[in-house]
Amino acid sequence: MSLAIVYTRAQVGIDAPLVSVEVHLSGGLPGLSIVGLPEAAVKESKDRVRGAILNSQFEFPIRRITINLAPADLPKEGGRFDLPIALGILAASGQVNRARLDQYEFLGELALGGELRGVRGVLPAALACRDAGRTLLTPQDNAAEATLANGTKVLGAGHLLEVCQQLATGCALQPPTGQPRAPLEAVLERDLSDVRGQPHAKRALEIAAAGGHNLLMIGPPGTGKTMLASRLPGIMPPLTEDEALETAAIASISTQGLDLKQWGVRPFRAPHHTASGVALVGGGGQPRPGEISLAHHGVLFLDELPEYDRRVLEVLRQPLESGRITISRAARQADFPAQFQLIAAMNPCPCGYLGDAERRCACGQEQVRRYRARVSGPLADRIDLHIEVPRLAHRVLRGEAPEESSATVRSRVCIARDRQLHRAGKPNSALKTREIERHCALNDADHKLLEHALERLGLSPRAYHRILKVSRTIADLAGSEGIKTAHLAEAISYRALDRMQAH
Repeated sequence: MSLAIVYTRAQVGIDAPLVSVEVHLSGGLPGLSIVGLPEAAVKESKDRVRGAILNSQFEFPIRRITINLAPADLPKEGGRFDLPIALGILAASGQVNRARLDQYEFLGELALGGELRGVRGVLPAALACRDAGRTLLTPQDNAAEATLANGTKVLGAGHLLEVCQQLATGCALQPPTGQPRAPLEAVLERDLSDVRGQPHAKRALEIAAAGGHNLLMIGPPGTGKTMLASRLPGIMPPLTEDEALETAAIASISTQGLDLKQWGVRPFRAPHHTASGVALVGGGGQPRPGEISLAHHGVLFLDELPEYDRRVLEVLRQPLESGRITISRAARQADFPAQFQLIAAMNPCPCGYLGDAERRCACGQEQVRRYRARVSGPLADRIDLHIEVPRLAHRVLRGEAPEESSATVRSRVCIARDRQLHRAGKPNSALKTREIERHCALNDADHKLLEHALERLGLSPRAYHRILKVSRTIADLAGSEGIKTAHLAEAISYRALDRMQAH
């Protein structure tokens, strides 16, 4: 029989749909054709496969070879199909044992000498292979990544000959050992204790971590805004197994690849203010995840927020609400998760020194107004906490009193987050309108206080709901069953940008 079928996986977003590589040998003029929507790199595989087969001391069939990558309407890209195509040719020509092919799925790019090279997107393929009940055979470089998917049977090989020997004997390759995982404190080098002073900002950072709230910091240059933002992942609750797999799967399909040392660590992404909308949300001819997806279950930090192109900032509005981004193209679309926590920083004015006690501001009133207007009202509405980060006195920087560590703050944050998950099954930032009415109830006096603040600051109904959610988080940190006046008043105080705009 001159027909062989080998299983592999394509890559569509963070999904890994099954692809059957069907290889048929027939009479006629010798040649090799690949059908089934192959991209350029897949079409070029015929030359890599031919060289790898010949240099591995196998015979390349002098027959007409037809390779079908099914399903035919699914685009195929990359060098991941080299290994299954080579095995299909060898199996169809009777040079390797085809009896065990159904038990495996294969991924890998071939060098001309038959060596296997690593490919992107192995972790999503490993998760799908686990669900299908097969063993995933990958290049040695990808084996450790594939083992992150608990329950997946993984084998790593360095050469085409090793794969053929595994098919012949069933026991030539040994499963890779899992990578030892470093403790969270060993991976997170940035500790909150490095930040001197700024108790108000640290308090807001703790509230943001506990409830999953977005945060905007406003202050002169050099007051520690970036330093504070980079410490947020260290005080957030640890990732669950499913969250860590989702985060790793997105990194796996990105151009930078997955760093195994960062397994289980919440991502921190800080794109430059010249980044385009495509860089933030993702895109391209073959859609790739952008910064908001690479920050999934982590932090997206936008420094110098008003310096971003306004149209770039506006693309964040929909993902901030939905937690997903869908990239549509004429022939396909890709869906990426984007449940990120937005942390932004900005100066109070173009020169940066408005309200600074030590340096005089050189900006006119109209300049300040235009500068702040670069952050649109709808985007500012989606940021729960606005705080001012003032300049520190030199004596504070010289202080020798120990500051709280990230581990200490994280313990309080985890207790508060557990309360939220027990009560509503989600962080407070994700509460819907009816859930807000149920879990964020106020007494009459507090309702009047909130109404007065809304009128004075000119806040929208969305800001009203966000104040209630922040109040609920503050109450959770205090271990309170209900929202008290002090909790509500503190939540209202975290609307610095609204106060600036109101004056």
